[in-house]
Amino acid sequence: MNASEVFGERLGPLRVAASEPGGLLDVLGVAAIVLDETGRIALWSPQAHELFGWDAQEALGHSAAKLLVAEEHRPQVLDLFARVMSGGGTWAGVFPVRHKDGRTRMVEFRNMRLQDEHGGLYALGIATDEPTLRAVERDLALSVRLVSQSPIGLAVLDTDLRYVLVNPALARINGVTSADHMGRTVHDALPFLDTAHIESVMRRVLETGVPLLDETAIGRTFGDPAEHAWNVSYYRLEDPAGRVLGVATSVVDVSEQYHAANEAAEARRRLDLIARASVRVGTTLDLNRTAHELADLVVTDLADIAAVDLLDSVLEGHGAAKAPSTGPVSIRALAVASAYPSEALRAAADPPGNIAKYNAERLVTRCVTTARPVLISHVGPGDLANIARDDEAAALLDRAGLHSYLAVPLIARGEVLGALDLKRARNPQPFTHDDAVLALELATRAAVSIDNARWYQQQRHAALSLQRHLLPRQPPQPTGLDVAYRYQPAAAIGEAGGDWFDAIPVAGDKTALVVGDVMGHGINAAATMGQLRTATRTLAGLDLDPADVLRHLDRITGELDETTATCVYAVYDPHRTHCRIALAGHLPPIWDRPGRAPRFLQLPTGAPLGVGGVPFQATTVDCAPGDRLILYTDGLVETRDQPIDDRLRALLDALTHHRLPLEATCDRLLAALPPPQGRDDIALLIAQVTPSRRPA
Repeated sequence: MNASEVFGERLGPLRVAASEPGGLLDVLGVAAIVLDETGRIALWSPQAHELFGWDAQEALGHSAAKLLVAEEHRPQVLDLFARVMSGGGTWAGVFPVRHKDGRTRMVEFRNMRLQDEHGGLYALGIATDEPTLRAVERDLALSVRLVSQSPIGLAVLDTDLRYVLVNPALARINGVTSADHMGRTVHDALPFLDTAHIESVMRRVLETGVPLLDETAIGRTFGDPAEHAWNVSYYRLEDPAGRVLGVATSVVDVSEQYHAANEAAEARRRLDLIARASVRVGTTLDLNRTAHELADLVVTDLADIAAVDLLDSVLEGHGAAKAPSTGPVSIRALAVASAYPSEALRAAADPPGNIAKYNAERLVTRCVTTARPVLISHVGPGDLANIARDDEAAALLDRAGLHSYLAVPLIARGEVLGALDLKRARNPQPFTHDDAVLALELATRAAVSIDNARWYQQQRHAALSLQRHLLPRQPPQPTGLDVAYRYQPAAAIGEAGGDWFDAIPVAGDKTALVVGDVMGHGINAAATMGQLRTATRTLAGLDLDPADVLRHLDRITGELDETTATCVYAVYDPHRTHCRIALAGHLPPIWDRPGRAPRFLQLPTGAPLGVGGVPFQATTVDCAPGDRLILYTDGLVETRDQPIDDRLRALLDALTHHRLPLEATCDRLLAALPPPQGRDDIALLIAQVTPSRRPA
């Protein structure tokens, strides 16, 4: 029986395993050769053909030593062959082998003796290309070292997504030993992670072969409550033949970089919020608007709901304690803003404008009395009673999900004005110390604007009160004239000032009509206006010509500190039915006659009062019953964005159509020429000549 028959009988009954073969032997190209007792080739594998060049027909039956070994190496080969065949054990090593093309190749051999059932002996040689084997060994050694010693967490999972390899780095990252990973799925080994997402990603990589690189995962590991960030990549593993072996994953703990990046982003967000505060808060000197600007700024970015509360004593102008004191305190809510519609949150807040008295236990009271922030990172049931205004409001806040609270004082020029009250319900993050620092910075900046608005508002109220006291309280009823007037203070805080009007009885049934405008605004302008109005009434009692009255007023104004004013002064004589008019730098009056188009009187303009050295001239205008003289200040027609000529034409147009009664005409003029944003006072006086009525 020959060798092929022997091995055919032995191999014939074998059953092929169900699993697919590995590909490493294909990479090595392992060749098998069987020699008989004489050293002749009995079996020759296809791999031997690829390795040595001879095919089976050329090799079978030939002496292996003569075919494959150079002559100088044959004695050594024959000696090794004899030792193996005599039972001296196996032999392994690298030996130079002659290729069919004449080249010599270094081949790694494994030789062993075989014996059949009849006692026949054979030599089995297993060979592979030595450079290829060394390359595979180096790659394997490198892979083993990289996997075991790499600081990067590495794992391999089979096609069923069960762990078959986990390096020490990944075991440390997961907080689970390598042994506890083996044979288990991600869900079984690491239940504390988002395993559904992880396994879904792995299946997609297995199916498509497309790697997923640098995915950021956030979570906590077993036994470590700190939040971690990992950079995770997934790759499909294939053997050289393309057979899918499983999926590999690499994990790098990037928590430090992640937290640093978050801190940098948070710092940028805070700087951006502060920058926006400098632009959006304090755009006007209106107290309520400034409070709303602050509340609107902080919602979403810092809180779900914000309220700006001021001490009532501050709003009343009494000031506030500069040093910490104890409650209770009276607080007025100025503004409330919410990041999203929430009736519960809004209903629980103090309505803007309401005044509430809070005891010392209330958190906002503690904030304004200590002049320090009050931070409750995690609101408990006992805290709600000190946050809400009453039990019903506390229940509303509880249902809305309020979980964190922060109040910071509004301090300007060393004075506590009130507090910025912040709450979080939908935002899951609690307020932190950094949030308190940011809120205090915003509140401090806004408090200066609020304080400015408060002082301007107080000044405006004082100026308006003074003006109302100085201006006529009852419409005069002069002889031969019907008079109507309007005074409209500037809407803008701090712009109220020195506009005035008057109708003064003069000897001989005459009436002096006056409209003037002191340059400047505020309480000083109002006080100056009072002085000039008093002087005008005194001069009018002397029955002087309008030009002389203006000359005296010019001298009086020049004696006041840096004061100028414009004025129109007219005297109507009902017996002579004419009017003497003089201007001191003032806009020309309108003469409106029945059946004719209204027009501006062409009069010498003169110079403003207080300039000095410029003469004034009076002009006589003949009057008839029904004629109207319309006097006004520049607040009615001057704007910053429209030419004065356009506004003057609009003033005439408003008078051109239907002639209305005097009171209605005043209202119509104010409605037709609304001053933009109410930047200036308006004084308007209309006098209409009545039919002659001889006095008794």
